[in-house]
Formats: sequence, C-alpha cells, structure tokens
Amino acid sequence: MSSALKLGIAGLGNVGTGTVELICAHGDAFPSRTGCGVEIVAVSARDRMKNRAIDISPYTWFDDPVEMASADDVDVFVELIGGEGGVAKAAVEAALKAGKHVVTANKALLANHGVELARLADDNAVALNFEAAVAGGIPAIKTIRESLLANEISRVYGILNGTCNYILTRMQKEERPFAQVLEDAQHAGYAEADPSFDVGGHDTAHKLSLLTTLAFGVETSFDTIYVEGIESISLADIEAADELGYRIKLLGVALRTDSGIEQRVHPTMVPKNTAIAEVDGATNCVAFDGDFSGDIMLIGPGAGAHPTASAVLSDVLDIAKGGVLPPFARRTADLKPYRRARMRAHEGGYYIRLSVYDRPGAFAAIAGRMADEGISLESIVQRRPPSALPGIDAQLDDGTPLPVVMITHKTTEAAIRAALEKIEQEGNVNEKPQMIRIEKL
Repeated sequence: MSSALKLGIAGLGNVGTGTVELICAHGDAFPSRTGCGVEIVAVSARDRMKNRAIDISPYTWFDDPVEMASADDVDVFVELIGGEGGVAKAAVEAALKAGKHVVTANKALLANHGVELARLADDNAVALNFEAAVAGGIPAIKTIRESLLANEISRVYGILNGTCNYILTRMQKEERPFAQVLEDAQHAGYAEADPSFDVGGHDTAHKLSLLTTLAFGVETSFDTIYVEGIESISLADIEAADELGYRIKLLGVALRTDSGIEQRVHPTMVPKNTAIAEVDGATNCVAFDGDFSGDIMLIGPGAGAHPTASAVLSDVLDIAKGGVLPPFARRTADLKPYRRARMRAHEGGYYIRLSVYDRPGAFAAIAGRMADEGISLESIVQRRPPSALPGIDAQLDDGTPLPVVMITHKTTEAAIRAALEKIEQEGNVNEKPQMIRIEKL
C-alpha cells in the first residue's frame, strides 16, 4: 500500500458529497492518526453535469462504476449507490474479485447478499466494511466486531429508522394523527415521497438482519424477519400508551433463544422510565445485552450526510491503519446456518385496542374468544364515554362503537392473533383490532 490510500467513490448523493467534504476538511490530519493518508482519485455517478456542492474536477470520472471498481489506481472502492442488486452489486463484486477493499453504506445489498460478498472478501483477503449501513453515525458495527468480541450477546435491539421515530415523536408531542405528521415529515425531508420502505419497517429489517449476523454468528436471514410498520398507529394508541405509562417506538429486536434466533420489527410500547423511551425525533439507538459487558446502549444521529460520511470514513481509516477484519466478525466459513426460533410466550404482554359495538353480549363474546385461546387479561378499560363500565351489557344499548383497551398477561402472539381474528369475524367490532407488543427493556 502506498503512503496515501486511494479511493474511488461511486455515488455522489448526500452521503457521497458528505464523504468528499469530510476528506477535504480533515484529510490533512489522517496521516498522523493512521500512518497513512487518504486521497480521492476517482468518482462515478449517474449525472456528471449535475450541480453539486463539491468540486469533482480534480478526480478521474468514470461513467461505469464497475469499471472504476477494478481500476489499477484504486485501493478502496466506496459504494454509495444503493439498491440490493444491479450496478451496486456488480461493482462491489468486481472490486472484491480485483483485490480491492470495499466500504459500503448499502444495507439492502448486504441484507440480501452479505454472506456471498463476505465470502468473496475472505477469499481475496480484503476488507468489506459497512459501518454506515446501520444507524448512521452510531458505531454499532464496530462495537460488535471489536468492543464486544469477547462476549456472548443474548439480545440486540434498537430504534433503527429516524423517519419512524420522528413521526411517532411528533404524534405524541403535538397530538396529531399519522397522516398529518407524515406529510410534514415529507415536506421537511425526513420522509421520502414514497415513504413505504421506512414506515413499513423494511429499512429497519435490513439493518436488523446485519446486526443479527454480527451478534450471533449466523448467516443473514432477512426473509425470515417478522415485519410490521407504523402505518396503523393511531392518535388513540399514542394517547392510550401515554395514560398507561408507555411510549410507542418502532423497534428492531433480535434474540438468541434455546430453539434458535428470533428476529422481529414492529411498533412497541416501552415504559416511559426507560432510556429508549426518551430517544426522540430522528435520533437512533442500538442496544446490546452482553454476558460480561452488561447492557450497552448507543444513541446518536441515524442518518444525514455528515454523520453517515463520518461512518464511511471510519471504515476507510481502519483500512488505512492496516486493519482487515472479517466482515461479520467471524470468517464466513464459521457462520452458522440461521435457525428460526419457535414461537414462545411474550413476557411483556400485549396492548389491544378494539372499537366495540355498544350492544348486549358484545363484551361477553370478546372475553369468551380471549378465554378460548388461554389469554389472561391484566386490565380492560372502556375509555369513552366515562360513565360506561366495561363488561356491563345493560349499558350497551344503542350500537355506537366504543373504544376499549385491554392489556394481557404473558401469552403468545399466535394466541392473540387467533383470538382477534375470531373477534373480527363475529362482527362485534367496526374496524380491524389493533395489537402492540409491550417490551420489558
């Protein structure tokens, strides 16, 4: 390796531009910190003539990032194109096969092809680093690959999507419905014109799959993650959570169990007195439960040009220092097949909201369906009108739907879903029942 590590950067969007800006701002200090300088020698993007905040004239331009990936004067290929396949995958494969180190922020690519690409990196003795693919500026990957390497991790979880956290925070603090806050988030640039990838939980699932592989040493299994987004969260749920002492967050959770690995993404009620409940706005957090380290939580900006560029450069500078670690903390040959955990009882119980027709026998039928599935209720609250008492059918006589909130004891999700399906089929509710897990964190 020469005295300056030579970079080829593919993709000059916000993160690519931020990466160039960071090198220009602090590049002179890198030799004293790593023993090796960093120099951009080539760039590639879809539109060479696009007006950008950076000057790309000093760098060799490539129309084809695949060609740039294997260019002789490129030591590290920095992939910031995005997408789970196509040119991004082809370029990363070309770089690895040519013996080039790769740094990427592409969570979708790694969630779908990470093990395959890691094997290429192992075979060619080069780095495949992806700190920027999970939680922006938070050093989540480095924490698992380096700081917690001596530990057995039993659980990894977190708020991994800033868009969802921003929306849920605004709903709670401003008492405004999902649709209104989403529209504001789109205008402010926190949500895309098509927000489904974020609010549907898929972005969180991509990131969780990578954390799972790193934490538990199993092959990536994105397709087995249970994914539920925040589209169904109503202002009524936000208000009920507040009254019950909770906040609603979209969490990604992965657990090591006796029967395998459990991975899930869904809205979750977390107690107000926990640290994760205080993570507001577009901020992310990632938490790890290690057997010797104890519980660790990292909080910081999960997206944005500068925080993500900082993560990209941390990977580049690790390579500059001469560090080539296995991409998933273990050699690819040592990753175990993913084994999905059996369904088990959820310790925290569930929040259920029903809109029940105000008529005789409705509550008795609902309670019966819960009992059929062996579900024990901790509490049941009929929120409006205040004069109505849950379970007293004599007061239910005009057919008006009434909001009812139930909290269950420990039970399985399969039992809850079976009971709610029967309740919905019997016609005693006028909308789809809402179910949210309650987590003990």
